[in-house]
Amino acid sequence: AGQTIDFLFTKHRDTKAAKRFFKKAIRANGAPEKITIDGSAANKAAIETINKEMKTPIIIRQVKYLNNIIEQDHRFIKRITRPMLGFKSFNSARSTLAGIELVHMLRKGQSTDPAAQHKTMFEQFCALAG
Repeated sequence: AGQTIDFLFTKHRDTKAAKRFFKKAIRANGAPEKITIDGSAANKAAIETINKEMKTPIIIRQVKYLNNIIEQDHRFIKRITRPMLGFKSFNSARSTLAGIELVHMLRKGQSTDPAAQHKTMFEQFCALAG
């Protein structure tokens, strides 16, 4: 699977939230050449809106096979959260999933710290946690 650039967790899955997420990701990481998304109309509408504002448009890929590769990456999160019996609040879900996603990115070797390749995963996590 490709690199996890960022992830979105909101109460509502709408175009406004998707556009805010994509703009934040593009600001932090630069504009991608291509993006693979699921069948969400909100995601597609958000990227199409952003494309109107850009010189070079982002190619949108909504191919089931490619999205299945991305969904396989979510198995890790589902395996951990399934036995939890749900979350009491949206904020606790967001915090827990952010931590799980962070550990998963470290495991995949996707740290933003250039010196991370010389550190253990635990050392990287401690450095991020402060």
